[in-house]
This record gives sequence, structure tokens and C-alpha cells, in this order.
Amino acid sequence: MNLSKLLLAGSFATQGLLFSPLVDAENIDIQFINLTQGMHFTPVLFSVHDGATNLYALGAAASPEIQAMAEGGDISGLQAQVVAAGGSNIDDSAPGLLAPASSSEILGLDVDPDSYLSIATMLLPTNDAFTALNGWKIPSEPGTYTLYLNAYDAGTEANNELVLAGSGVPGNPGIPGAPGGDSGTNGTGVTNDESNAMIHVHRGNVGDTEADGGVSDVDSRIHRWLNPVAQVTVTVN
Repeated sequence: MNLSKLLLAGSFATQGLLFSPLVDAENIDIQFINLTQGMHFTPVLFSVHDGATNLYALGAAASPEIQAMAEGGDISGLQAQVVAAGGSNIDDSAPGLLAPASSSEILGLDVDPDSYLSIATMLLPTNDAFTALNGWKIPSEPGTYTLYLNAYDAGTEANNELVLAGSGVPGNPGIPGAPGGDSGTNGTGVTNDESNAMIHVHRGNVGDTEADGGVSDVDSRIHRWLNPVAQVTVTVN
């Protein structure tokens, strides 16, 4: 998937969003911040749903919906999954790529008192790294709640760290692009094998410092990270 198509993946119309006032509703604000030095986030999924809905499970195989998001930034499958379970997707205030140190805010959202919040987005440039908040119970007590999110490996493709045309589509290994325009070229590939095919904490990009050649197209001076990679602040009013 090229970056223009990747951007379209986050622009689907919100489905199932409740616009009418809810009885005994809580009013919340959400701020989502990219904490990394050089990684971009693809369009972000923000969803509110019941406690029975989960986007993924650590140590389990990724669903096709998680794979599409983690490899190419396509959140449409996860959006449909949430709606099918009776939940709602929330329009992102910054629906394009989220640059390092940038934030997205959702203000004045009315939610049912027994609601759960999920967030998910791919990290670029990576093969299949994502960060997510998975079914967090929104508190009923007014106040400000801050959470820090790790990066996870979907386990769906080898982290070869090569920027390749046609990648980003499940089954086509490679990185769909480096939004900062700061990747290398002609890498030989970090690996063609991964021992862990389940969702797990990501090891981070390996990278190198070769602009042309080397093992990776990822720049180790820019595209490495340490967890956490994102901060979520929820204010219950």
C-alpha cells in the first residue's frame, strides 16, 4: 500500500457514533501523543465499546484486521469489527500521519458510563509494529488519567526493515514507506525469519547508518525507539 492509499485508510466515515445525548453520559476528552524521536503513526483508530470487545490479545495470533492495520495502516477492518460488536468509532482530530512529538485530541465526547476505550495505530517505518490501548475501562470518577503505551509486533511478517514498493498489503513483506523521507535504500534485509509469530512486545528497529546498502533501510540514528512510544491522557469531566 502506498502512503496515499494508507492515508485513505484512516478517512473512512465514522460508523455507529452516537451523536445524541446519552442518559447519565460521561463527558471525556482524549489526548494521544506520539512520544518517539523519528517514528510516524498512521491514521489512528479511536473506539468506544463494551467490556466484551478486545482488538487483540498478547501471545495470540493477530487477526486479519490487526494484520492489515499493523502492516499497512488500514484501520477499516477494525472499525467494522467494533461496529459489528455494537461499539462506536470516533473521528480523529488529526486523521493523517501523526509526526513525532505531535498529538491528536478529541474533546467533549459523551460516552455511556460503562464504556471501554481502544486505540490502535501502526508505526512507520516498520514492517508490522503497532501501538494500542486495548479495552481500557473509562473511569466514572472525574479526573485526569494518563497511560503510556508500548509498541507491539503483530508477528505477521519478518522484520526485514526494507522499504519496498507494493508492501503494506498482507502477504507482501516490507515497509510501505518512511514518511520523514529519511530512510536508506538497497539494504540486504535484517532477517527473513521470526521465531515468534504471535503478538508480542516489539524489539525495536535494528537499522544501520548506511544511506545506500547495509542490512536495513531504516536509520538507526532516527528510527530506533524505547518503550513507551505513546501517551494517552483521558480527562473525565
